[in-house]
Amino acid sequence: MFLLVFFILISHSSANSVFEFCVAELSQPRGPSGLVVRDNAKNLSSSISILHNVETSQFPGLNGMGISMAQQHLMVGGVVPIHTHRVCEVFHVHEGTILTGFIDTNNKAYYKTLNKGEIMIMPPTLMHFLVNVGSTPVLAFSTFASENRGTQVVNNAFYGGNLPSDLVEKITLLDPSLVHKFKKLFGGTN
Repeated sequence: MFLLVFFILISHSSANSVFEFCVAELSQPRGPSGLVVRDNAKNLSSSISILHNVETSQFPGLNGMGISMAQQHLMVGGVVPIHTHRVCEVFHVHEGTILTGFIDTNNKAYYKTLNKGEIMIMPPTLMHFLVNVGSTPVLAFSTFASENRGTQVVNNAFYGGNLPSDLVEKITLLDPSLVHKFKKLFGGTN
């Protein structure tokens, strides 16, 4: 019953965000759950990933409850790039087919193709990913063991911020031309 209530709440939420934050588009009118989210996601794979979040910012009653959820729509070929959360994630495929997995601290990859109705658990802090490998869009739900799951996208961490390029080259062992290309692609500086 508890999950059913959250699935209903998610389906009525219009608060879109890419991962853990949402920059308001101030030029757009205010909707039922706040301002429209600015589309600042890079469409690197020619596919679309949309997240509808149920977090304390949209539902203040969640404060202190230790849970949050996200509804995810991935078009055919859609990708959620490798990322981490500070807490456990239970991932459920409602419609479609998805390849998902995580990499443990021994660099062993655990991945599986999930179909409608199947579930996978992502351990806290481990890098994980999603790819729509089916012929139809995916609708999936994630439940997190915190009202603030914290999300860090690996590529954004290295190439989207202000980490100096020479340092990125050293810690990633990549050629300077690739680091420059990735910094430009992800909007990083330096």
